[in-house]
Amino acid sequence: MEAKAHLKYLRVSPRKVKILCDLIRGKDVKTASAYLMQTPKAASEPVLKLLRSAIANAENNNAMDAEKLYVSTAVANPGPVLKRGMPRAQGRYTRILKRTTHITIGVSEKA
Repeated sequence: MEAKAHLKYLRVSPRKVKILCDLIRGKDVKTASAYLMQTPKAASEPVLKLLRSAIANAENNNAMDAEKLYVSTAVANPGPVLKRGMPRAQGRYTRILKRTTHITIGVSEKA
């Protein structure tokens, strides 16, 4: 049984969030949360909050033991891109892409 938590439309590039997902995937939840607390990345705070939400879902909705949980899935998928622009020299215009991310974290019990 797997308990999941989702975060949608995070205003951080998926490329930056995937680094954190790869860091915590397969680790037990205590180690994963310690890694996220000590990592100096902008996305580490929302990912840590999402991990805590997944742990709470596992305890409250699925009656799992928090001591036996590990991060079974951690996925960062691209969301919609906000297209903005910036005026440049000689009347030109440059497109700026503000990317968003959908994150899913799943936790399971070790057998």
